[in-house]
Formats: sequence, structure tokens, C-alpha cells
Amino acid sequence: MEATRTWDRILSIVPRDPLSRLGGALVDFHRKADIKPYQTVLAALLSENRSVGLKEDFPQLALCERSSEAAARVLANYPREGVSAWGINSPHEYWEGVFARAQGDFDKARAAFTTARHKVEIAMKEQPQLPAGLSLLGKIDAGLGRKQQALNEGRRACELMPISQDAVDGQSFAVDLAQIYAWTGEKELAIKQIAQIERTPNELSYGLLKLHPDWDSLRGDSRFEKILADLAPK
Repeated sequence: MEATRTWDRILSIVPRDPLSRLGGALVDFHRKADIKPYQTVLAALLSENRSVGLKEDFPQLALCERSSEAAARVLANYPREGVSAWGINSPHEYWEGVFARAQGDFDKARAAFTTARHKVEIAMKEQPQLPAGLSLLGKIDAGLGRKQQALNEGRRACELMPISQDAVDGQSFAVDLAQIYAWTGEKELAIKQIAQIERTPNELSYGLLKLHPDWDSLRGDSRFEKILADLAPK
């Protein structure tokens, strides 16, 4: 596979580079839904240089591990002040809510999402139409059960930054909207959104669809299973 060969060439030049090692390990995750190579490399990085390893420990991948140990590891080291992306800060409490929800602790998730929403609202006072902020609020409101508000926010973010305008940021907000649909019980809309996303280059790989808990409500639906089958390695 070309991606594997490319990472092999990079690693022959910089064999100890953390990002390159993880990049090579993630090929099997995205293509085959095999998270073990990533776990092996991450464990090695943590043992060699814990501070470096922790920087490469991503919440989305930890969710795919589906273990309390992975959740505790990420949350213990995710910056307490949050991480900024696309002009908005994703609070620590947002990920607390996501992991609690994935583990079925909905009371804990609600408390975390409530705090996260308050922080995002404050951050957005000067930019109420910031796409990234609206998209994040949509996910938080979906976690809080505020269905219509979540749908409005997620859709507005996609209107403000469509894939046709920005193929990178736009598809990220489109994926967020699919998550909002799934979290609010709009299974048909979620599947249609995923099918549309998969028509263009995107971050929603076979591995993420196969392993990530965001899509658990869609499993068993023939339409979702067909998308997975089409993406599966041949």
C-alpha cells in the first residue's frame, strides 16, 4: 500500500521521529480498523519520553480503545485549560463529557457538558457566528439532550463553512453534524450525512466508523453496514 511505503521511507530518514512512527502505525487503524499498532507505538513513546508520548495521545483514538484505562490516561493529561482549534477552545470538560457518555455515565456526562457549554458560550460572545464554536456547541447540546438547538447549531456551522468553500474545515464540521445526528437519535440523517461525507476526501476513515462509539447507534442498520463494507479493505 502506498501510504505504508511512504511512511516507511520517512522512517528510514527519521527513524525515531514520534509523529512519523505514529503516522505509520495509524495506517492500519484507518484502513483496517486495527488499533493495536497505534497502541504499541504509543506505549513505546510513553516509556521512552512520557512528555512526548502524551502529546500524541489523542482523545478520538482513546475512545476507540473503549477502556476505562485509556479514558483515564487521556483525561489526566489533556490540558486543563483546553486545546484551541479553528479559533475556539475545546474545554477539558467537553472530553470529560464525551468519555462519560461513551461509558454510559450520563449524569456525569451532563454535568461535564454543562460546564463545557458555559465556557464555550463565554468564548463566543465576540464571535457568535464562529463555525467551529457553533459546531462544538452543537455537539455539547446533543450531549445535553437539547436536540433542536444542537441540530440548528451543527447545521449553521456547515452553512457558514461548507465543504465546497473549505475542503478541510468544512468536512470536519460535516463530520460533527453526523455526530450530532447520531447523538440526537436522527439515525437516518446521520447515515445520509456519513454517505455524503464519504463521497469526498475526509477524516472519517473505515477505522473510525468501525471502532468509534459515536456510531454505535447506527450499527446493525443495513445502510450503515453497507458504508462500512464499501470502505473495508479488499
